[in-house]
Amino acid sequence: MPQDVTQANGRLSMDHPRPPVEMQLPRDLVLHGADEARGADREMVHSVLRLFEVLRAFSRARPRMTLSEVAEFSGLTRASTRRFLLTLVHAGYAESDGKRFALTPKLLELGHSVLAAARIWDVARPILAQISDRLGESCYGAVLDGAEVLYVLHIPSARHLVNVDLRVGSRTPAYCTSVGRVLLAGLTPEAVERALEEIKPEPRTPRTITAKSKLREQVEQARRQGWAVVDEELELGLRSLSVPLRGRDGVTVGAINICGPTSRVPIEELRTRFVAEMLDAAARIQAALD
Repeated sequence: MPQDVTQANGRLSMDHPRPPVEMQLPRDLVLHGADEARGADREMVHSVLRLFEVLRAFSRARPRMTLSEVAEFSGLTRASTRRFLLTLVHAGYAESDGKRFALTPKLLELGHSVLAAARIWDVARPILAQISDRLGESCYGAVLDGAEVLYVLHIPSARHLVNVDLRVGSRTPAYCTSVGRVLLAGLTPEAVERALEEIKPEPRTPRTITAKSKLREQVEQARRQGWAVVDEELELGLRSLSVPLRGRDGVTVGAINICGPTSRVPIEELRTRFVAEMLDAAARIQAALD
């Protein structure tokens, strides 16, 4: 503490028998607080904070940018921006065509655990439990994790002893599942193209769509109608329906799914009664979050 302040406090203590509490703080306590603040600052990795500014520069309106544009929107120098972008490209979190840079779906790996714990799934659980009880089949909540779907919520059917063998933490390919297609449909067209470029479709069953042109059509259809049905593409004898969940800004943050064996779930009922129930469930979940 500066000397003149100490002297001033001394004079005040004589003139005022009961000075304000803040004027009686011990010198070592004040210095300790300042040291803690400086220590906390020393513990921070400022280059990581600058990297976050680079990531935040990208948005739905700015999915692909030049080096100069990223530097402008992040507020960093071109030299620093270039190093961060090249590091992201090297790690697989960004890509470049030689002129422009864009983030890749691999970034979703960093966020799936957050999404899994988000309030949306706490809200979805009782609503999906009602749907499962009413329709008699298992329900799920899921997020996109790269080229795969990660299941973060599972409501098993109470009516049937034999359920679909998917649990929380299970993963399935995005290209041959209804939940994967509605989640892909929630991406920007550029992000969908990047995701399809990375996917290597394999015929899981004789009915699996593997041609990327047809997969692109299926994703676009899911985008238009707001739901997707997959019939025996992941596994023979299994049908599923999925509906996206959107945040307040309209961006898809997850999806809900219901699936069951072909012996119990007629395809027409899946496309009519089940679709109506699941769309209503999604609307109720989103309304509860608003």
